[in-house]
This record gives sequence, C-alpha cells and structure tokens, in this order.
Amino acid sequence: MTTVAGAVGHILAHLGVGHAFGVVGSGNFHLTNALRRGGVPFTAARHEGGAATMADAYARMSGQLAVLTTHQGCGLTNAVTGLTEAAKSRTPLLVLTADTQASAVRSNFRIDQDALARSIGAVAERVHSPASVVADTVRAYRTAVHERRTVVLSVPLDIQAADAPAFQDADLTLPPAHPIRPDAASVLALTELLTAAQRPVFVAGRGARSAKAELTALAGACGALLATSAVAHGLFAAEPFNLGISGGFSSPLSASLIREADVIVAWGCTLNMWTMRHGQLIGPDTRVVQVDEEDAALGSNRPITLGVRGDCAQTAADVLSVWNSRHPAPQTRYRSAQVAAAIAQHARWRDTQTADLSTGERIDPRVLSSALDDLLPAERTVSVDSGNFMGYPSAYLSVPDEFGFCFTQAFQSIGLGLASAIGAALAQPTRLPVLGSGDGGFLMAISELETAVRLRLPLVCIVYNDAAYGAEVHHFVGDDHTAVRFPDTDLAALARGFGADGVTVRTLDDLGAVRAWLAAPQHRPLVIDAKIASDGGAWWLQEAFKGH
Repeated sequence: MTTVAGAVGHILAHLGVGHAFGVVGSGNFHLTNALRRGGVPFTAARHEGGAATMADAYARMSGQLAVLTTHQGCGLTNAVTGLTEAAKSRTPLLVLTADTQASAVRSNFRIDQDALARSIGAVAERVHSPASVVADTVRAYRTAVHERRTVVLSVPLDIQAADAPAFQDADLTLPPAHPIRPDAASVLALTELLTAAQRPVFVAGRGARSAKAELTALAGACGALLATSAVAHGLFAAEPFNLGISGGFSSPLSASLIREADVIVAWGCTLNMWTMRHGQLIGPDTRVVQVDEEDAALGSNRPITLGVRGDCAQTAADVLSVWNSRHPAPQTRYRSAQVAAAIAQHARWRDTQTADLSTGERIDPRVLSSALDDLLPAERTVSVDSGNFMGYPSAYLSVPDEFGFCFTQAFQSIGLGLASAIGAALAQPTRLPVLGSGDGGFLMAISELETAVRLRLPLVCIVYNDAAYGAEVHHFVGDDHTAVRFPDTDLAALARGFGADGVTVRTLDDLGAVRAWLAAPQHRPLVIDAKIASDGGAWWLQEAFKGH
C-alpha cells in the first residue's frame, strides 16, 4: 500500500516529467521524494522564486514537462513571480504543492491557493480525495501538456498521508493529442493572399517553435522573408533570409524590410506591441494574417485581414500543398539577390556601425557584446534578464536554434535571469550556458549562484553593471535618481565568495581572463562584472516605455 503522496509522484513519473525543481519543506517532503523515487531528476534551489523560473526555463528549452514542488502557503507565495511569468508565457509546467487540511482553518500556512493560482493565469487543480488521486493527477498533467498551461496541483496534507487505492500503470494511459487542422476555406484564403503578395514576411512566435521545417519550406516556395518574436529567437538561425527578431531588437535593415512587407503572416504570434513596435512595423497597406490554435488570440492585439485557427505546422503544410499544385517552381518574390546581400551584410545589429562610447574605466556594452559573441562557443544557450541592458545580449549574441535563447519577459520582472540560465543549462547540457543580466537583477537573484556552483555548471554570467536601475535613470531624465543609483559593487569578488570565478572587465584587454577560463576545464560559473558606459538609454527603451 502506498500513500497518496507516493501515488502522485509515481503517476507523474510514469506519465513523463523531464525535471523537478523546488525548495523542500515539511509539506512537500514526501511529494518530492516520491518524484525522485520514480526517477525524476530533482534540483534543490535556494528560493522558490528561483526554482519556479528554473522549471519554466527547463520546460521551454527542453520541450519536456517540468515540475515545481513547494511547501503549502509561503512556499507557493514565494514562487508567485516566476509562476506568473510561466503562466503568461503558456509554459507547460506543473506545480506540485502541499496545502493545509480543510479542517485547519487557523493554520498559519492557510491561504486560498486555488484563487491565487487563478489570479496569475494558472489553472487551479487539486487532489480531492484518495479515491480520486489518479483522475485528479492525470487531469492536471494532461492540461499542462496538451493545453500548454501552468497548472497548480494542490495536495492537502491529510490527503497526502492517506492510503491510496490500488491502481495499475495501464490506468494512466493518456489519449493522444492531435494538432488542430485548419479548415479548407482558411487554407485557400491564406494561399490566395500569398499568391498576390510580392513582399511576404513570416513572423514566427512561441506557438510556432515546433513548425520550423514546415515554415521554412513554405517561405522558400512563396519567396517570404523570415523573422521571429523575441521568445522564438533562433528558430530560423541557419536560414539565409532570416531577419532575426522582429520588434524593438530589430536592426535598422530588418525593421525596414518588415515595414515594407505587403503581407505579414504571424505564426503562433499575437503581434503585440513589442513585436510590431506598437504597429510601426506594419505598413499602411500591409495585409496581416494570424495563424493560431486559439481563437481568442486571433486579432487580439490589432486588426487583421485573415485569422486562421489551426496548428502552425499543419497549416503551413496544408498551404504548401495547395501552393505547389499551383506553382510548380519556387517563387523569388521578396527573396531577390539584392535583399539577400543586404541581409547578409546588415541584418544583425553587430553589423551596424555605432559610435564606441568606451572610456578607460567603462566599456561600451555593444563593443563588449560583439567581442563576447566572437569569443564564446557557438553552441550556447543565452538567457536574458530584464532591464535597460537587455537588448545587447538579445541582439548581439547569436544562438544556434530556438533552444538556444531563453527570454522570460512576459511579466517583465527583473531578477529572473540567473534562474533561467540554470534551468536552460540543465535542459541543454551539451551547450555553454550564458546569462545576460543587469547588476540590479543579478543582485536580486544572487542566492541562486550557489545553486549553479553546487551543480558545477560552466555558466558564463555577463553582468552589464551600470550601478543603477538603468531603465529608470534613462526614462526619468532630469528627475532625482537617488533611489535608483547605487555605489559600485564588486560583483567579481561576490562571485568568488560563492565559489565561482569572477573577472572585472573595463576594456577589451580584460577579456583575456575570459579566454583563459574558456581554455581551462569548466566546472564552475564565471561572473563577468562588466563596468559599462552609459548608452544614454538603450535604443529599444523608448518603445518599451510606450507600453507602460
């Protein structure tokens, strides 16, 4: 006979969990150990907020379900910021949390966990009784995986300790999930729009990360240029007609080519204010199409010419089939030799000439980022925190594919970057994990540096250190900045105190220490305390603050 806690762990392990993260307390002790007994790898974080973001990043970068396990009440509330990011990003994530007994009405730990979950956009589920443990756990798992949702599964302490009824693994079989196929009229309408287009552009978002082959094939047939939202960066990295990220991080050339499109097709992308620069990247006569599995996403941010409800890969394949029946040979359209040459030379920000703002004491963040892009191995995962600096790692550090870029910005919280990098590192263990962070966000999350040291991760932390909350400094020009400026902090020394390596970079010559670290066996993190020159406010910042 096993307890309900043991049964929940066994069920989840049997259904398939890539990794579990958490901080273990008395409430989730048995749940966590049940997962571990089932063979699920577990990483202990130093704070539930870090554990939540590690789980989020792991799920994004691996394509597998991740589990966060928390104590009841305060353990769950500590994780809320990371969970809100995951919920808003539609990350398949299951939160396995203890809960107080229904009768413990005076418990210090008692909160309405279901209401809390719903308030952040997650799905609230619970194990209602020992008799329903299989149905409740399978339902939570199925919702997380098949609907790509963050699910909070609460298991009250008294139910955890009760005996679970006998069940067979055969009872845990899930029905297969089939992609939503678009209707024939929608496929025909999209084909007609592409047939009439001379300058088509595809913008792929989070919902199209599994449709690379189908989208590149269709784009090649109809002569479309390729771009992504920030969260899907890297999807078309190897394609010659790749414009990179559409939106605030676009190079001047990429922004111009998107703006001149006569048809923009958004694949699993809602074309929000960031991706379209508040609509500035959509020409006055541009026809806009959205393809998405969810009807509510169609036209949710701006008027569209056509909305197609369907799986992105299936829709692209169906459109290509109709297209090929009409066009025996690929069409050049926007893929002219002139455009190809321009993209090769200027599609990336590092190929765009900018003035070097470096001084003897502080380095231009663009110069630093370009040098590190050359220095670090190409097989990397780049995770980015939030702040004024964030455009530099996003636009200047190349990534090999869609599993090379982790961008946790749906909730726009600073302090998530370090945990993101740890989760991404565990999801892609053969690649060098790289973090781009500001000093404010890095210090906010620095407890998780011990986790990276304990895990012996060869994590490169690039800290763009301006000794301030730079976004506010540059936005509130002429105001009192006392509350957002700080004494300069020796982050390299702090890193060494945690057991990591640390180096201070003020000029390109200081990168010799980074080269030496890369040449040696790598079994612990490297923190690069980059003292950066003021950029006067990052180029994307004015666009960002329009949405506040």
